[in-house]
Amino acid sequence: MSTSAMTGSPPLTEPAQDPPPPRSIPSGRRTWRQALRRDWQLYSLAVLPILFFLVFRYLPMIGNVIAFRRFQPGGSILGEDWVGLRYVDMFLSGPAFWQVFRNTLWMGLLTLLFCFPVPIILALLLNEVRRTALKRFVQSVSYLPHFLSIVIVAGITMQMLASDGPVNHVLSAFGHDPIRFIQEPEWFRTIYVGSEVWQTAGWGTILYLAALSTIDDDLYEAARIDGANRWQQTWHVTLPGIRPTMMTLLILNIGTFMAVGFEKIMLLYNPLTYPTADVISTYLYRTGIESNSFSYAAAIGLFEAVIGLVLITSANQMSRKTVGTSLW
Repeated sequence: MSTSAMTGSPPLTEPAQDPPPPRSIPSGRRTWRQALRRDWQLYSLAVLPILFFLVFRYLPMIGNVIAFRRFQPGGSILGEDWVGLRYVDMFLSGPAFWQVFRNTLWMGLLTLLFCFPVPIILALLLNEVRRTALKRFVQSVSYLPHFLSIVIVAGITMQMLASDGPVNHVLSAFGHDPIRFIQEPEWFRTIYVGSEVWQTAGWGTILYLAALSTIDDDLYEAARIDGANRWQQTWHVTLPGIRPTMMTLLILNIGTFMAVGFEKIMLLYNPLTYPTADVISTYLYRTGIESNSFSYAAAIGLFEAVIGLVLITSANQMSRKTVGTSLW
């Protein structure tokens, strides 16, 4: 017998082999062709939205060239003669400019002043409701008007405020003479903003409630330990938590500042309320469609779009510098 066997030592084994080298990971990102080949089903879902924006948003922008050219029906679709800024100067120096520009500013300011904070306030109030059934009922009732057509909303508004409508019936019951709300220019802005708040407040509340659900409960617990009451918790925890959502929606609202609800104004206003109801978009419609002054209308629309671009860019820069939140 060998010595190793006698001493009970373990048998000799083969030397351990080195582990296989790790597989090399290709450097760099995947090319767009590889990504398209791998996830083509997902990318195919974006085809129809892209075509929609190309056909109905970007291709019509080519027609803005007639703002600088004289367009004649039956002639070239891009206009006949180059006239430069003639139509823009006509609009800026025309008698209707200051009226429609002032009305647009008033409508935009009032809409922003009332329609922007109301969803925030409603969301904060609903966030404090502990009864789930009551909370769901208020949510359903508040955002139901969003799903109504603007035509239906305008029809309800006109029927409610008609000379023989329910509102005037209530006023008559208190001994007040009927008010012609729809025909009185001084009432138009109140009617428009009130109907806009009623229609949009509930839908905006959904966005803020979603943002409120992302706030960590530990922050509220820490605030309570520090002795903060409900108002202090709202001011120092809740509002900072939804600030990115607030700033994003504020920037978007400012971007549409000059394009105040064209459809609703068109349905609610009449020649008697032009002094306070006629805005740039409605004046553009009457000039371009009803009077067939397409080049003049294109110049007005381009003027409105440039102001909107300046407003949304300025609001985005201010938001980035002040609170660190921006769209881009």
